Formats: sequence, structure tokens, C-alpha cells
Amino acid sequence: MAQITYRAGVDIGGTFTDVVLMASDGSIHTKKLSSTPDDYGRAIVDGLQAILGELGATAGQVEELVHATTVATNTVLEGKGAKTALVTTRGFRDVLELARLRFPVLYDLNYAKPAPLVPRRFRFEVGERLLSSGAVDMPVNRASVRDVANAIRDAGIEAVAISLLHSYANPAHEIEVRDMLRAELGNGLYFTCSHEILPEIREYERTSTTVVNAYLGPVVVGYLSSLLAKLRGIGMMGPLRVMHSNGGVLTAEVVMEKPATIIESGPAAGVIAGAYVASASGYPDCITIDMGGTTAKAAMIEGGEPARTTEYEVGAGINVSSKLVKGGGHAVKLPFIDVSEIGAGGGSQVRIDAGGLIQVGPESAGSVPGPVCYDAGGEIPTLTDAAATLGYINPNYLAGGDLPLKADKSREAIQRLIASPLQLDLLDAAFGIFSIAAGTMTRAVKAVSTFCGRDPRDFALFAFGGNGPVIAHAIAGMMDMKTVLIPPNPGVFSAMGLLFSSTQHEYMRTLFTRLDNISPSGLRDHFDALADRAHQALLSEGAAASDIEIDYALDLRYEDQAYELTVPISAVNKAALDIDAIVDSFHREHERTYGHFTTLDKVELVNLRAYGKLRSQGERRYDARRMTRDGGGASPGEPVTRMAYFGKEMGLVETPVVPRSVLAETRPGPLIVEEYDATCVVPPGATARLDAHQNIEIRIGA
Repeated sequence: MAQITYRAGVDIGGTFTDVVLMASDGSIHTKKLSSTPDDYGRAIVDGLQAILGELGATAGQVEELVHATTVATNTVLEGKGAKTALVTTRGFRDVLELARLRFPVLYDLNYAKPAPLVPRRFRFEVGERLLSSGAVDMPVNRASVRDVANAIRDAGIEAVAISLLHSYANPAHEIEVRDMLRAELGNGLYFTCSHEILPEIREYERTSTTVVNAYLGPVVVGYLSSLLAKLRGIGMMGPLRVMHSNGGVLTAEVVMEKPATIIESGPAAGVIAGAYVASASGYPDCITIDMGGTTAKAAMIEGGEPARTTEYEVGAGINVSSKLVKGGGHAVKLPFIDVSEIGAGGGSQVRIDAGGLIQVGPESAGSVPGPVCYDAGGEIPTLTDAAATLGYINPNYLAGGDLPLKADKSREAIQRLIASPLQLDLLDAAFGIFSIAAGTMTRAVKAVSTFCGRDPRDFALFAFGGNGPVIAHAIAGMMDMKTVLIPPNPGVFSAMGLLFSSTQHEYMRTLFTRLDNISPSGLRDHFDALADRAHQALLSEGAAASDIEIDYALDLRYEDQAYELTVPISAVNKAALDIDAIVDSFHREHERTYGHFTTLDKVELVNLRAYGKLRSQGERRYDARRMTRDGGGASPGEPVTRMAYFGKEMGLVETPVVPRSVLAETRPGPLIVEEYDATCVVPPGATARLDAHQNIEIRIGA
């Protein structure tokens, strides 16, 4: 009998690290443990070894580990990146400072723009000049490069970002400057050239993206190198792959070169898996809400496809992808799943502000010390403590008993710090905390729906994460949404989704011209050059040439517009390009996005894109029916009901505590569905049942 092998998916959050093993026989094994902020890789290795130990298996049987991490985004948010220098064309030293002169708040006279990641004293100019065509106007002044090298050496710089004018049209000068600096400074520094990370027009966005990549480089390289060493140390010799922000996976080696691609690594996996599951269940239009211990993330799925964007800003305490809100962070113009993220999770700390109002978050207790009920030193009550006080979660343990709880400590902390000072009943105070948290999370839902011209009532709410199923009914109620879907294994859903993501490489280049000025054959030649790069990248990772598939797209706009729309072109259509058909596709996309189009204005081509992927992974889809792991409701000897509080109108209600399997038939609320990795609350007045894909379908107000 052949030895069983495994693929591992690991998702690190601010509070929990989720580990999932998929065996070659189709079985699924999960582990949820506290994250280790001092060394995130330690929790990965500990969780992996714990599962393997339970199975009597070894790390040598793990053929692949796919990882989602918050290391990159946390590095920028916390300002803990490498000491970085920017080398740019003379006269462009302050492009980071000038940015786009946009502000996220209009009428705040005290608003301060976020400081650039590279202070002005570490921004250096070299003599050179290219024209927008790529032609050389002034060759590189090599003496100026040597002067820059001396200044970088004296400053103790760790990473160098090189962004020269018009390098997207001709990278020769950036390559020359980089090679000279390496010769002068050695290979100990981390280098990023803009033509490698974003060969695209717009000097600020290109420079900012290059700087962010360099700023992250040494941190991400150190993290992934350390993790690889740990995995090799326990005998796992398979490849380490990392989820990138657009929903595909890349090898650790590629990510070390382009760490900016994983800034939204964690949320992407859950959104991709959510699109598969919701569509299969008859809800191709849904809004995902992923709530863990630290943050809540929302994303829009329409027609079974997640919304994507290249307009993204990170840092200054926010992650934003809206064209309408700019200037609050550092631009990263790379492909992203369009996710709205706010600081609200199970670990969100509760306090009374100066005006006597209850505030929930954004500060989080994280995994250390954690909520008060963890009994690990936490003294400030959190949303999890409110849920324990209300009777929504098991008062004695989480994660199947792996995480003991003391709900009495939650009640004492809320009574002492919230209820008594505000002269509130304990349960009313806890319910107020819960309702405020739900209201905060509706902001994330509105950011991807209402603010984008979509009515959330037309969508289902697809909830996962360790805390998403607990609070989803409250969010849906506030948004007047009628359907909530909870997938199997919701607490480790993102980690599970990693195992169904496919390898993907994207390459692009700017070709700024009117579309009617280029011939189909000329367009094909440019596409072929990009496709060759994608082929080479996949071949270098061991892919078979016959397994490689390339898709294409064009970024188009009307003349004088400031933003482009991406129009996909299939490999079949690329072989017989029809410029008129492409223009018609752009008109339709413009009408779908903005509600209008015109045939009077000419269409401009801005960028070409090629996406390399593997045919063998094309059918890698998340099938929720294979994932069911019924963690059980009430444990043997434990009552099958629990008193839960649903507000003053309903009061305390004796609520059945059941396993997921009980919902094979429709059941009225209130119900509490307890599983190994999450708890789902079905309120009074709602109904719940299992659909054909083992999702819990909650109908609000049914």
C-alpha cells in the first residue's frame, strides 16, 4: 500500500495560526493554535508537528506547504521595515513627498500626511535621462552613481530602491545603476528596480511600489528563510509556497524578490475559496466577511468572481483600495483582491471613552495576553469576553478543548470596567458591546458594496474566520441582508482555501498608444514577449511545458481619462486578435463599471498583461462537501442547551447547542452550532439548514 502524503495550508492571523492537512486519501485534518508574535514560524512548525504526531506521520510525507501571512502588511503598518534608500533621476527626489496631493479627510486642518518610508536624507539623485519612448537623452553619469554609493555606505542602508524616469520603456539605465552599486557596495544589500516590480507609467505609483518592495525585502527574506530552515529541520523537504494578494500562489524564492506582492496575502485565500463555495451553492453574488481575532475583512463577489483592483494603499493605520479615498497610505500598484479591512475582531478591546461611550477596538489583545477568559494575563475585556458573557460561545473551552476558557473572568471584567461605571445590567452591557462591534463591521461591508454602488440586500453574506459565524447574523440584520452562509470548517477556512489556490505568475508592460495605431500582429508580438517570461518562470519551478496556460488582458481607457479598465483576452482570441472586438469589449466594461460609454472618443492602450498558470491546477476547486469535520455540539455529559441573551426584547433564551449535522433538516432559531474551530449563532426568528454543499444556510427573519 502506497504511503499517504499530505499538502499543508497554513494561515497566520494576529491571534490564531490555522494549520490544515489534506491527505492523498482525501481526508482533512485541522489544527488551531495561538500565534507566536515573537516568531510566527514557531507556531507553524508546532502546529504541523502536532497534527502529524496525531496521525502517526512524519514531516517527510508533506509534499507542499502553502502559506498565507500578515508579515508584510504588519511590517508597513508598524513601521518596522528595513532602513531603505531611494535612488532616482536628478530632479525627482521628492516624488514620494509630492505623491498625488490627495487627502483621505477633507476638512481636518490638523491632518498630517504619513511620512514617506524613505526620509529625504536617504533619497539620492543620479545624472541620467530617458525619454518616454525609451530613447537615451542623457547617459548615466557614473561619477554621480559612485557618489551615491559612498553616501549609502556611510548611512548604513539595508535596502535600495532604484526608480529612474521612464525605466518602464527601457530598463537599461536602472540595470547599469544597480550593477554599479552592487560592485561598489557588495551583495549584502537588498536591491529592487522599478522595471522588475512595476514596469508601468506614473512616476509616483511606480516609485512608491518599488520603495515598499525594498522596505519589506530584508524582513520577508529573513522570515521566509528562517521558516524554510525550520521546516527543513523537521524533515519537510517539499516546496514552500506563499499566497499573493491577487489570489494565486508563488514560490518562497519568487516572493523574496517581490515581497510587496504578499501585502494582502492572508485575506485573499478565503475570498477565492468563498467564491467557489458560494457559487456552487447558488449564491454567485455574495459578500464575504472574514473575522478573526484581530481584524475583519470584507470582499465583494459578483458572478462568482472576486472584485480585483490595482489601486491600493497600505500604511498609516489603514488598508484602502478606493479611488475616492487617497493619500492615507503608501501606494502599491499591484494586483489585489479588493478587500476592505478594519481593526475589529474577537480580541478587540473594550473601553469607555472620554465621552462615556463604549468603544470596541481597534486595539486588540491578540494571542498574548488574549481575552480575559483565556486566563493568560489579559485584564481588558474584549469582544470574545462579551460573547462568552452572552452565552454565545462555550464557557469552558474552544478548539475542541485545546484552549480552556473561564467565562466567569469575562463576566467579572465587563461588570467592573464597563457595566458598573455606566450603571448598566451586565447582560445589557455585553449585548451593547456585541452590537457596537457588529456596527463597526458593517463599515467594511459597506466599503465593498454601498460605496461601490451595490445594494448589500441583493447579496448573501458569506461568513468565516474564528469569529465570523458568531456575529454574522447581527451584521446581516443591520444591513437588511436575508441570507447568511457558513461553510464547513469556518474557523480554518482561509487555510483550507490555500490548498485550492493555483500557481500564478503575472507579467505586464506599458505600451502607451491609441489602440487604432497598433496592428494585431504588433499586439501579438508584445503579448508573446510577456508570455515567454511567464513560461520561463513556470518552467524554472519545475512545470511541464505542456501544462502551462497563458491568459491575456489589456488596460484600456478613453483619451484624456486618468484611469484604465482591464479587458481580458482569452488565449483563443489572442491568436486571432480583432481590434474592433476589443474596443467593443471595452465599451461594455466601461458601461458595466460606470453606467455609460461613448463611441465618439478614441480608445487608448496603456498596459499589456499576461497571466501564466498551470492547466493541471485549473480544476483545483474548493469542494465544501469534502471538508466537513463535525466537531460536535454538546460534549458527553454536558447539557444540550445553554442560556443565551439576545437583547432586551428577547432576553435570556434557553438555546439548543447542536452539531452541524443536526441541521440536515431545517431548524428554527435560536441555535448555537458548536464545532472544533468556530461557533455559529442562529438568532430567534431565523431558520437554519444544511444545503447540498454542507454550508449552514441561515435565513434571517424567515
